[in-house]
Amino acid sequence: MSRRPWTADLGDGTYRNPVLNADWSDPDVLRVGEDYYLTASSFGRAPGLPLLHSRDLVNWTLVGHAVERLVPEEEFTEPQHDRGVWAPSLRHHDGTFWIFWGDPDHGVYQVNAPAIQGPWSTPHLVKPGKGLIDPCPLWDEESGEAYLVHAWAKSRSGVKNRLTGHRMSPDGRGLLDDGRTIVDGDQIPGWFTLEGPKLYRHDGHFWIFAPAGGVETGWQGALRARDFFGPYEARVVLRQGGTPVNGPHQGGWVRTPAGDDWFLHFQARGAYGRVVHLQPMRWGEDRWPVIGDAGEPVAVHPKPGLPRQPVAAPATDDDFPGGRYGPQWQWTANPRPGWTARHAGDGLRLSCVPSGQAHDLRRLPHVLVQRLPAERFTAEVGIRLDGTAAGARAGLAVLGDAFSWIGLQRDADGTVRLVHRFAETGAERERDAAAARSAPDGSARLRIEVTEGARCHFGADTGSGWTPSGEVFAATPWRWVGALLGLFATAPPGDGPPSAATFTHFRITP
Repeated sequence: MSRRPWTADLGDGTYRNPVLNADWSDPDVLRVGEDYYLTASSFGRAPGLPLLHSRDLVNWTLVGHAVERLVPEEEFTEPQHDRGVWAPSLRHHDGTFWIFWGDPDHGVYQVNAPAIQGPWSTPHLVKPGKGLIDPCPLWDEESGEAYLVHAWAKSRSGVKNRLTGHRMSPDGRGLLDDGRTIVDGDQIPGWFTLEGPKLYRHDGHFWIFAPAGGVETGWQGALRARDFFGPYEARVVLRQGGTPVNGPHQGGWVRTPAGDDWFLHFQARGAYGRVVHLQPMRWGEDRWPVIGDAGEPVAVHPKPGLPRQPVAAPATDDDFPGGRYGPQWQWTANPRPGWTARHAGDGLRLSCVPSGQAHDLRRLPHVLVQRLPAERFTAEVGIRLDGTAAGARAGLAVLGDAFSWIGLQRDADGTVRLVHRFAETGAERERDAAAARSAPDGSARLRIEVTEGARCHFGADTGSGWTPSGEVFAATPWRWVGALLGLFATAPPGDGPPSAATFTHFRITP
């Protein structure tokens, strides 16, 4: 029996949604040969632009990232949870993989690589400006022209509900005109917050798949025109209807080698983030796409007609061999030397980094995080606190606009205690969630059990068996980002002796 907290493949030729039951926000998908690739928003975490691989669109594995460090680097030395890499587009042209994304504070960037494994180029700023988001390129094989479309973030630009189009240089490094509005959402009755465009060529038309109506309550639209610059016709092609799938929001269209069409999109689920659904897609008699079950999301459906694959899901567990961590982990800012230490055995050694913000995990750049992997699961990790620095502490956290953590702290007299703390949304300092207790040998096993509604139950074993700790904590997202599991080690500022924490056998079970 699988110990994964969620698998989409039901083993009987069908799958259930979501196919990725974690915060893979703003997904885009691509087929090259018999392989499918997906990338997603990573916002202010590093490395950024996750890269996932599948052979059947249902079973996915995380194979790496396209951006090691966020740019401009000096702006991401501290956490910027809702900034950074927004809504990427993944394409393959002329033997090269391309990813374009919008940084709402700087403009449209791109990276490229000869293979999905890289090496990926350094980020190149294609179009500078505020509020430029959700870019998507198209190399039109019929005309030889290249194009770019993007949306707007009103918070930075004062503009929304518009799609702007450009001619682009074939090398993807520059734009050939000043751009113009190719779709004005205000002119489409009932449409608002038009965003997330994905650009395609099909059946003699330019197609833009784009959501509108808001992340939690909107719908997926399709627009088509004979000319890239319009005019475009618009139609709603996927809506919540009678299903529990709110949104449904932006994603990408992909076609199998046999010519079958599929659409991947996200659904916003609060603290769990934006989970990814797979919908069947066909072209109706009027040559418009029909997504899902007559335009509504499916819950269970026959798998794509592709070769059977082993059941898989993005990795969560980690033994940290040699002190290295797997690709499922990201830092909350660009990493710095000395945060981790390589060694010959297993276990992650985190330095207790001195910080004046040690009381607020939301402000620490040296928190190693991964996504909540399912609606219900249990996360466990072993921890040992090394060194003699007073005030050094380390632990396992659920991190969002509110946070809670359980772990170890060394007191001024040298003793180590198990502590459990939390901070509410808007609170500037954390508070005790439970009374501290002794950890006699400076080690413990820590646990967070997450139940429906992202309700978190904390516990620890300091040598005499598992004991629950504190009240139930309700995880919260940031504005665009789901809650995260985190490992951290920190210390008060000063010139005291260095300390470190060793984490072992990180496990997630149903």
